[in-house]
Amino acid sequence: MLETHPADLTGVDIEKLAACIQACFECAQACTACADACLLEESIADLTACIRTNLDCADMCEATGRLLSRYTGQNQNLARAFVDTCAAACKTCAEECGRHADMHEHCRVCAEACRACLRACEELVATFG
Repeated sequence: MLETHPADLTGVDIEKLAACIQACFECAQACTACADACLLEESIADLTACIRTNLDCADMCEATGRLLSRYTGQNQNLARAFVDTCAAACKTCAEECGRHADMHEHCRVCAEACRACLRACEELVATFG
């Protein structure tokens, strides 16, 4: 889809942009599903921070993926701010889910998705001028 965009995207690595967009949406889905799964666990009181962190990360990833889907190079400062914040949310969520990964498979999977999104965000920001 990015290759069909009429804007001049020569100032950004299209492959890294596409990878980051995909990672953001995959992470948002994983975080949303993990929060839902946490709500069904018997130890829900122990997972309150995990649920909140999942929901915060899902919202940030969704917003970042949407913003990056509209990236034209003219909004690079805003894109950088979103991607940096998304990376921070993913790092926080990966750490929180990692604390529960031994007991809950959904937390392990979510932590992996968060780490993948974090890497994609870092790789994209490294290409910004």
